[in-house]
Amino acid sequence: MIYNKMEPITILYADDDPEDRMLALEAFEESNLNNKLTFVEDGEELLDYLYHQNKYSDTEKHPTPGLIILDLNMPKKDGREVLKELKKDSKLSAIPVVVLTTSSSEDDIQDTYKLGVSSFITKPVTFESLVETIQTLGKYWLEVVKLPL
Repeated sequence: MIYNKMEPITILYADDDPEDRMLALEAFEESNLNNKLTFVEDGEELLDYLYHQNKYSDTEKHPTPGLIILDLNMPKKDGREVLKELKKDSKLSAIPVVVLTTSSSEDDIQDTYKLGVSSFITKPVTFESLVETIQTLGKYWLEVVKLPL
């Protein structure tokens, strides 16, 4: 089943840096994306959200996301560990995951694609470039591709 274009998907954004989350929120607002954007601060919280545990048990308030944006370097469980768990779970493995990280390491790029990431993006250094990246990401993932339900 495909997401209804009339019902915007939830985007789950995992990043431990409060400033990066604030900039991402502003970039999403500047991009005029009509999607619910939910932030989590580390890999454990991301998994709690996905498995509807602890403060995320209400599935009405915390629906399964249609897209995950994932930082690699986070406390508790980093993005690589989360990606491994996520892609092993048949109920969650189809959710596209976009890595958005400060790393531009060839090893990180190779390793995350081997783990099943959908896209790897190095975080832009300027706010204007971040807005541009979010606009491109939004256009591609929310308008062009067909996402699984």
